[in-house]
Amino acid sequence: MQISSVTVGLSVSDLVAARCWYESVLEIDSPEAEPVEGIVEYDLGGCWLQLGEELPTGSATAVLRLGVDDVRAERERLVDLGVAVPEVVHVPGVIDVVDFPDPDGNLLSLYTLAG
Repeated sequence: MQISSVTVGLSVSDLVAARCWYESVLEIDSPEAEPVEGIVEYDLGGCWLQLGEELPTGSATAVLRLGVDDVRAERERLVDLGVAVPEVVHVPGVIDVVDFPDPDGNLLSLYTLAG
C-alpha cells in the first residue's frame, strides 16, 4: 500500500459553528474545498481535515493529533481564545502532549516531540 494523502473526517453537529471554531483554533482562514453541501476540507500540510454534518459515525474513537513547535505556547493561545484545554502532560525525553475536545466531543491532541 502506498499512501498518497491522509484525511481525518470528523462529524459535527453545526458546520458553521465548527468552521468558526476550527478556523480560530488552527489559525486558518477558510476551507480549501467544499466538495459537497455540508462538508468542508482543510489542507493542514501533510494531512487534510474534513468536517461534515453527515459524516458516518460509529463506536470507534478518532483523535486528530497535531505536532506543533511549542505545545505549551499553543495551549496558552487556545486558553486565551476561551478553549478549555487541560495542562500539558510531560513525558521526559519523549513528548509534551495535551488532549482536548472540540464542541462536538471530537478529541484533538497537540504534541511536541522531545528534541
